[in-house]
Amino acid sequence: MKEKIIKTATDMFLKLGFKSVTMDDIACEMCISKKTIYKFFSNKEVLIAEGTEIIHQNIHKIIDEIVAKNFNAIEENFEIRKMFKEMFQSLDTSPLFQLKKHYPEIYQKMMANEIEDCNTVFTQNIIKGIEQGLYRENLDVETYVKFYYTLIFSINETTQKESEALKLELDALEYHTRAIATSEGIKELEKQLSNLI
Repeated sequence: MKEKIIKTATDMFLKLGFKSVTMDDIACEMCISKKTIYKFFSNKEVLIAEGTEIIHQNIHKIIDEIVAKNFNAIEENFEIRKMFKEMFQSLDTSPLFQLKKHYPEIYQKMMANEIEDCNTVFTQNIIKGIEQGLYRENLDVETYVKFYYTLIFSINETTQKESEALKLELDALEYHTRAIATSEGIKELEKQLSNLI
C-alpha cells in the first residue's frame, strides 16, 4: 500500500504541482481514507521527500541502462536527454522549479544527491568521449563537469515552464558538446542534431 500511495502521490505532484495537491486529493484519487495515508506518512513533506527520492532512483536506473547500451559518448548524452523529454514533456511546470519554490529543504537534499550522481555520469561520459576521440584530450574533466551540471540545474531551477526548460537543456547540451568536441565530435554532434529535426 505504501508504494501505491507514493506512486499515486508522485504522479499527482508532477502533473498538478507539489503545492496544490493535498492529502485529501490523494486519498480521493485512491479511494482510501486520509487516515490510511497518515499510517505510512506523518505529513505531506515526508511523502514528497520519499516520492522525490524514488523519482531520483528511477531516473538514475534508466541512465545506467542507457550507458550500458554502449552508445558513443555524444549519442549517449542525446539518449539521456530523450529519456528526460519523454518523462517530463507532458508537464506544464518544471518539477525542480516547483520543489525549490515550495519545499526548499527537500529540494536541497535532493540536489545534493543529484549533483553527486550527475558528477559520476558526466565524468564517465567525458572520459569515454576522450577515449573515443570525440572530445579533446587534456580537458580539465572536473571543471567541464561542473560547468555542465551548473548550467543544467540553473535552467531547471529558474525556468517555470517545462517545455521551455527542455528547449534550453538541448541548447545547453549543444553548447557543452561544442566546447569539448574534436572535429570528429562536431560531426557526431551535427548528426545527432539533424536526427532531432
